[in-house]
Amino acid sequence: MSTSGSDPAAHGPNDGHDHAEVVTADNERRIRFVFFFTASYAAIQAVGGWISGSLALIADSGHMVSDAAALLLALIAYRVARRPADGTRTYGFHRVRVLAALANGASLLLLVAWITWEAIQRFNAPVEVMAWPMLIVATIGLLVNLGGVWILSRGRKGDSNLRGAMLHVIGDLLGSVGAIAAAIGIMLTGWTVLDPLLSVLVSVLVVRSAWGLVRDSLRVLLQAVPRGFDAREAEAKLSEELPEVAEAGHFHAWTLTDETVVATVHVTPAPGTDPLSLPVLVADWLKARHDIDHVTVQVDPPGELWRGEGL
Repeated sequence: MSTSGSDPAAHGPNDGHDHAEVVTADNERRIRFVFFFTASYAAIQAVGGWISGSLALIADSGHMVSDAAALLLALIAYRVARRPADGTRTYGFHRVRVLAALANGASLLLLVAWITWEAIQRFNAPVEVMAWPMLIVATIGLLVNLGGVWILSRGRKGDSNLRGAMLHVIGDLLGSVGAIAAAIGIMLTGWTVLDPLLSVLVSVLVVRSAWGLVRDSLRVLLQAVPRGFDAREAEAKLSEELPEVAEAGHFHAWTLTDETVVATVHVTPAPGTDPLSLPVLVADWLKARHDIDHVTVQVDPPGELWRGEGL
């Protein structure tokens, strides 16, 4: 029996694809700009942390060094993702961006672990902290990070690479706030223990966002269904809402890139239905109901749908 496929994107002009490329280029420019300032200030903050003896500043500097590397990785990922598909990688290189997002999240988790360990050491053996240099450097860092967050927040949403960069910069911003609070607290009370304490509190705030980025990246790489999508329900609704479909089965859906969802499904035509009309009907229904971009539809004769292993 014949097998047919349908790609909804193939029925229209390339305006959507061209727009996506423009949006990606804009996000890339924003990340490049933030990378320049992040890398430059990380060196300044590291020196300031070493001179003042502040773990909070060193921790924030570590965040910024990690962020500079992550932003550079994100920029490389954008470049690689633009390479066209070939005979071996038929989907292209778009998932390099997802790998970059995973690396960003994992690096943040490792950095948080190091800061927590260093803070524990300082609880046991307090280190003298120079509050005024710490406050000045942290305030400049806050301004730099606020600018970075503003630039990235105006980029196109739904890009995991941009989201990873944003999370890193937000982590730096929280680090700067913590360093400022610690400096003021030390100036008023003389309690140097505030420095490692606030470093740990900032790290805890970063963990949640970093873990979410790692989790979402793994979800894409493991080809799980998009978040909030029920494949069994969609499979059942196909035959309920499309009278031309007698049965639907072997439904699979996964996220290819940040915003592109791919699906395959087997269907059998209802009596009197032209089998060749089903691929377009099913693809249009999945696009309208679940915003699935690329659908391959196999049309099976009645009684043949449930044969095989269902893959």
